Parts: sequence; C-alpha cells; structure tokens
Amino acid sequence: MKETINRIRKFRDDRDWSQFHTPANLSKAISIEAGELLEEFLWDEENYNKEHVLEELADVMVYCIHMADALGVDLEEIINSKMNKNEEKYPVEKAKGNSKKYTHL
Repeated sequence: MKETINRIRKFRDDRDWSQFHTPANLSKAISIEAGELLEEFLWDEENYNKEHVLEELADVMVYCIHMADALGVDLEEIINSKMNKNEEKYPVEKAKGNSKKYTHL
C-alpha cells in the first residue's frame, strides 16, 4: 500500500497540485466524488456498472489520502484510532447482526 500511496503523492507533486489541496477543497472533492459513487446506484441498486463504481471508489480514496496529507496525519494511525472507538461503541455481543446506531443498542 505504501507504494500506491507514494504513487498518488508523486502524481500530485509532479503536477504541483498540492497548492490547491487545502482541507476545504479536499473535503469538497471527497463529497463530490462520493456523490458520483452514489449516483452509480441511482434508480437501480442491482444493475450497476462495476467498473464505474470502482473508479469512483478509487477517486474517493485518493482524495482521502490527499486530505490526510494536507492535515499532516498518518492514515494508519487515524484509521486505527477510529476503529478503537468503533469497537467500544459497537461491542460484538450487542451489535452483531444489528444495524442500529450505538445509542440504540
């Protein structure tokens, strides 16, 4: 994964795009790309173009990597921190097979 992340960074840096990668701009880009991902399922949740879905998913993930860089945070660290919180909020014995929010378990 480190090679892939470095490739993403190199692509950005080779084009001098970091100057445009403010947290505000990146959060907008993430939201827009997430909307494009969601659009793939509009009107038909079963017959979607998987190639398009994967491309939009990749776009969301790339912008998330850029956001982490813009904020100066380590992806692995923030993901594990959030997972620790999720594991506390959603203990297996209460949440297994249940889609309710943690406040309603």
